[in-house]
Amino acid sequence: MNLDQLLDFNEKFVDSKGYEEYTTDKFPNKRMVIFTCMDTRLVELLPRALNIRNGDVKMVKNAGAIIRKPFDSIMKSLLVAIYSLKAEEVVVIGHHGCGMSNVDTEALQQSMLDRGIPEETLHTLEHSGINLHKEFHGFEKIEDSVTQSVGIIRNHPLLPKEVKVHGLVIDPETGKLDVVTRED
Repeated sequence: MNLDQLLDFNEKFVDSKGYEEYTTDKFPNKRMVIFTCMDTRLVELLPRALNIRNGDVKMVKNAGAIIRKPFDSIMKSLLVAIYSLKAEEVVVIGHHGCGMSNVDTEALQQSMLDRGIPEETLHTLEHSGINLHKEFHGFEKIEDSVTQSVGIIRNHPLLPKEVKVHGLVIDPETGKLDVVTRED
């Protein structure tokens, strides 16, 4: 599929008013924000496994459902969902078999070089204080990664005390959820 195919489909979708069944407002019906991985296996499986539909939750994604810094774009998105969009609960959902587990940062860097990124660019980044190995390192155990992300959210100085933060792991083959950590 390419961009032209997407745009052709979109034109037909709009013309046939396919959007009408998805009409909702910007506030999540279930007052929840979910932070999860961008894995393709979760696009439809995760909402179905959780019984969520369009308009039910705010969904934030990145590679691995990883938060490393308290003021990165993911954390900002979660705070906006809480303060501006009425979310009252945060759920971090990692998954088994994640591509960010045990990332070979050397191979990733070599792939960058193979695809035309000049070696000088990588050296410039390193001399500017950006450690590519640290930036792209994933995790070894998904439960530990979920616990780390949950900890950053729970301990954030701008998170209201009443907002509960939970951590789960989903099996991308079956949709089965396991609780890693929960607040009651």
